[in-house]
Amino acid sequence: MGNKLLEVKNLKTTFFTVNGEIKAVDGISYYVDEGEVVALVGESGCGKSVSQLSVMQLVQSPPGKIVGGEIVFQGQDLLQCGAQSKEMREIRGARIGMIFQEPMTSLDPVQTVGSQLAEVIRRHKKVSKKQAWEIGVKTLEAVSIPDARVRMKNYPFELSGGMRQRIMIAITLACQSQLIITDEPTTALDVTIQAQIMELLMRLVRENKTSLVVVTHNLGLVTRHADRIYVMYAGKIVESGVTEDIITKPRHPYTIGLLNSVPKLRRDCSEDLNPIEGAPPDLANLPNECYFLPRCPYGKQACKGKKYPDLRQVDGQEHFIACFMDIGNDEGCTI
Repeated sequence: MGNKLLEVKNLKTTFFTVNGEIKAVDGISYYVDEGEVVALVGESGCGKSVSQLSVMQLVQSPPGKIVGGEIVFQGQDLLQCGAQSKEMREIRGARIGMIFQEPMTSLDPVQTVGSQLAEVIRRHKKVSKKQAWEIGVKTLEAVSIPDARVRMKNYPFELSGGMRQRIMIAITLACQSQLIITDEPTTALDVTIQAQIMELLMRLVRENKTSLVVVTHNLGLVTRHADRIYVMYAGKIVESGVTEDIITKPRHPYTIGLLNSVPKLRRDCSEDLNPIEGAPPDLANLPNECYFLPRCPYGKQACKGKKYPDLRQVDGQEHFIACFMDIGNDEGCTI
């Protein structure tokens, strides 16, 4: 085990609405080592993005509120700092960078790329406007943007989706963040650009010894790059482990379902895909048993009526599942 850069302990984030309390993140714990790539995977609405917004203390309040847990970054509990405190503002961007799902909503459409990049650099570094501009140019070159000086004068709407995502990566690179959080970094990009963006992120991780958290619904996207994977469902972590174990020896029915639903190149064109039947539970009205039971193809009578299962260790020190069943590798699949 390496040195822990980020350690989240029993994090709980709730949204208080007219329909009741939405437990978006319900007691999850995970860690990220220095220089490590970690993936959070699950369907839309499972809480993976909210968990990362909680780390950055960017959950909109009201209606959202972090109601419990610890977020320890480099030995400091971030929840002891106020969301608008000077300490937290210095951590955001400079020490922890976040790349959001849609860069067009993160970039100001009426400011040039260069002015926005220079503003962020000057916010976290004591440099002049001219120096910030030159750092911005070099940073755009580092993320493989051609004609960087010209692009600095462009507005976001003049760039492609892949180019805008590179701009967001450049912002985190310019500030030399020790941890980068990416929320669905390749959504709405074609597969070629997806591969380029992921390869770029991996290069930056290797060269700068940066830690990376990848939030995605696409297991196939991260299996090549992530060191460890956490699978989330209905606000909880249902399986975690090193990537090889999760992919070759999945033990939770939900993980198996996610893997089986990934399209495979060798699949016969006449063969149907294997989706997970049913829908996730209502987070405002969660059952008093396993949340996945109504959709579980392996669920048995013995599972009914039992309280939600705790995470338990299987197949070694790093592999955990929240399931009463003992589903062996024969029930799983591989990509």
